[in-house]
Amino acid sequence: MMRTRPLKVALLGCGVVGSEVARIMTTHADDLAARIGAPVELAGVAVRRPSKVREGIDPALITTDATALVKRGDIDVVIEVIGGIEPARGLITTAFEHGASVVSANKALLAEDGPALHAAAEKHGRDLYYEAAVAGAIPLVRPLRESLAGDKVNRVLGIVNGTTNFILDKMDTSGAGYSEALDEATALGYAEADPTADVEGFDAAAKAAILAGIAFHTRVGIGEVYREGITEVTAADIASARRMGCTVKLLAICERAADGRSVTARVHPAMIPLSHPLASVREAYNAVFVEAEAAGQLMFYGPGAGGSPTASAVLGDLVAVCRNKLGETTGPGESAYTRLPVSPMGDVVTRYHISLDVADKPGVLAQVATVFAEQGVSIDTVRQQSRPDSQETGGEASLVVVTHRALDAALSGTVEALRKLDTVRGVASIMRVEGE
Repeated sequence: MMRTRPLKVALLGCGVVGSEVARIMTTHADDLAARIGAPVELAGVAVRRPSKVREGIDPALITTDATALVKRGDIDVVIEVIGGIEPARGLITTAFEHGASVVSANKALLAEDGPALHAAAEKHGRDLYYEAAVAGAIPLVRPLRESLAGDKVNRVLGIVNGTTNFILDKMDTSGAGYSEALDEATALGYAEADPTADVEGFDAAAKAAILAGIAFHTRVGIGEVYREGITEVTAADIASARRMGCTVKLLAICERAADGRSVTARVHPAMIPLSHPLASVREAYNAVFVEAEAAGQLMFYGPGAGGSPTASAVLGDLVAVCRNKLGETTGPGESAYTRLPVSPMGDVVTRYHISLDVADKPGVLAQVATVFAEQGVSIDTVRQQSRPDSQETGGEASLVVVTHRALDAALSGTVEALRKLDTVRGVASIMRVEGE
């Protein structure tokens, strides 16, 4: 039998995602009630600008006092979609203290303070769900946290930022430079007016911290995630990747060490073979490739951002939390029992694609090869080509070296040693090669 008394929901934030959550709660009210076993009622909406017209939302529900809303005592679930660290953190903990469970899409807060929030939820016997914090509508957090809980996940490799994927895809398919592709992304609404969080990798790093923590049952802070953005990726890098049968993607990579005693988490642009499933992920879509011991290789794909996709994930969590509320139970909390250390980037084993501007004369390749040998890095392939304007540049050539797998620290040391050679005029680009 369906309970007639509604479960009351407070919505913190009514922007692109929040307004879509409110709309779906209203238009799909009967379906949600049937799935939950009780009706859900939007009991209040906290906003910063109350004068703004919000279609479909009763003006009587609007308030600027978010703290008073979560303190009411009759709120069953708080949905937090305001983002940022504060006041979101304080509002979530206050909600727990006053009897409400929380559904959040706040990747930045969860990456920075997830353990403390989980501890607060557990202390008060409440739920903390956050499927929407990573990869939008793609069901990813729950499969990692629940479906694969009995398996051993060894690697998570993903495209988790739609803005950067759109930019890199346009650079690849149209030959555009970074600035041109960013302008197009901005015009289409894929990039914010200030795209720093996306293009410098901060957004993806927050998601990587969350994914690593869930996948490896350990705590990974955002400060432990190595991060590089895409602002230095050039059309020449894209063309060089194409010659190798690769494409360039901004990847979030979370790995368990071969001996199982540590983990790493990193975000950076990388070349991946066109044969890899992630290479075909186009425009603003997201995809995450999971490698588990028993399940094997799994891929999750779909829209990673936007009002409707993110709202879908939020409402999926809302249904789960409301069901728990009716059953007087809570869902799975923080899975952090292994306490594995997070190794620095230098301990990662990877490959490099290095493009050098060198003097166009005999013996240069031998000098470069000697540097690699001294650093203990094995060379896979070398391609040297004289520049068409070689005489104008004083006799200069382009030298591209692709390495075998080696410690990242050794590869970084190699690059620094190359910069000191008189015959190396400059290091044009450095990019890792992944997914092989």
